[in-house]
Amino acid sequence: MSLALRLRAPLSSTTAAVLRNQRAFRQSALLSVRLMSTESQQKQYEFILTSRPADGVGLITLNRPKALNALSTPLFTELNDAVRAFDEDDSIRALVLTGSERAFAAGADIKEMKDKQFSDVFKNKFLESWGLLTTIRKPIIAAVSGYALGGGCELALMCDIILASPTAVFGQPEISIGVIPGGGGTQRLARAIGKSRTMELTLTGRNFSAQEASDWGVVSRVVPEGEGVVVKEAIEMAKLIASKSAIAVQAGKEAVNAAYEHTLTEGLRYERRLFHSLFATKDQKEGMAAFAEKRKPTWTHS
Repeated sequence: MSLALRLRAPLSSTTAAVLRNQRAFRQSALLSVRLMSTESQQKQYEFILTSRPADGVGLITLNRPKALNALSTPLFTELNDAVRAFDEDDSIRALVLTGSERAFAAGADIKEMKDKQFSDVFKNKFLESWGLLTTIRKPIIAAVSGYALGGGCELALMCDIILASPTAVFGQPEISIGVIPGGGGTQRLARAIGKSRTMELTLTGRNFSAQEASDWGVVSRVVPEGEGVVVKEAIEMAKLIASKSAIAVQAGKEAVNAAYEHTLTEGLRYERRLFHSLFATKDQKEGMAAFAEKRKPTWTHS
């Protein structure tokens, strides 16, 4: 019998059953892969909680309530992992970082570091891993309630936008335990509020209120009173940011951050280059066309 005739011949019941079983196996395997992928996206942590409260928004909640969210190395390892995962996820376009009503983060874990020696902290680059947060390309909004002291204040300062509850208390009290800030406090505060105020806070260790933080420009704004209000406001802001072109948002973040690293002339040149580069994106064409046609843009984030 020719090959063409054999191909046109009806399948035996045995052959048909085998093919059905093979198809069922492939479908089952595909389903298993999808379930495994979903489970990996919902990774469970010990010291933080992650969720997706709105389209395009990732939420990370510090979760060491008994220790007032003290920043230990294991907690920061989890935080870095979660932030990196959200940054690599194209469906997430803005992040919110928060703690509890009582404490955003009351500081670094003193019990962990009190017996460390110079050779240990120097050789192992202690606290250097904290800086990963500042390399994330997507915007991070800190929603601060309660204590944000020491490392907690530094963690908030690493974020791109800070919203504060009226209960928020900031400070760098390290001088009271015989050290100074080690996670960026002296540097980021000086850029935000100037030398004199930063020197006062660093050398006296005094705390400052949410209203002072707002008056000095440390935080974007103080939200109304109420439990959970600061997180809700942060999520709403993240939703608004996530509704924009992801490429333009990342370029905007990069341009603003460049202002802290460059002279004014260099910064202006850098901003223009980023502005010019956006004309190579589909979102620039869509955004300007939508404006001219008086309609809402449909972003492709490309």
